Amino acid sequence: MTYPETQLHHSLPLLLICDNIRDPGNLGTILRSAAGAGCSKVLLTKGCVDAWEPKVLRAGMGAHFQVPIINNLDWEVVPSYLPTDTRVYVADNCGLYAQPQKSNKASDYGWMCDRQLSKFHKYEEEEEDPETGDSKGWLPELEVQNYDLDWTEAPAAVVIGGETHGVSLESLQLAESTGGKRLLIPVVPGVDSLNSAMAASILLFEGKRQLRLRAEHLSRDRSYH
Repeated sequence: MTYPETQLHHSLPLLLICDNIRDPGNLGTILRSAAGAGCSKVLLTKGCVDAWEPKVLRAGMGAHFQVPIINNLDWEVVPSYLPTDTRVYVADNCGLYAQPQKSNKASDYGWMCDRQLSKFHKYEEEEEDPETGDSKGWLPELEVQNYDLDWTEAPAAVVIGGETHGVSLESLQLAESTGGKRLLIPVVPGVDSLNSAMAASILLFEGKRQLRLRAEHLSRDRSYH
């Protein structure tokens, strides 16, 4: 497919990775936000609803023809679709104020909702390092930062997980391997997690804001020289 020149001109070093997004309305809305924010591309891993399913198309309101969408990817090939030096950030889908503790149990991490834990049970036994004999945590440790702090100094990819199944272990491992972090969107205590499409919109337009400010600062610096 070819895409409008205006869309390509406004494309940003910002990607979206959809992980276990299974609701057609949510995915369509997410694609619409990705196109509006100027994402360079959207990657959909296996487990997501088909991007070309009629309900997704309806909710996307033309977004499919504004931003490149790569469908049905295995996690092993996702890195090959990322620009060099991309950092992968995982969206917090629980919205908890709690910071992660030094523990190897998922339930002790503020970014793991109870409903997300069952898919990780097979990893729950700690592995032992054959060289040192030390036990290794089965869950990647990701530093937490608020979503409105700078995270766009390098090309960035944001992972949005589905509301039912959450993010996959592979997404956490990819974020850890690229030096990414968990982006926390704080909500008032007692309020359930944000809708996936809402969380994606907040993060993508925050990334757009940060990139715009960086471009303005660079332009200002050049005018002084």
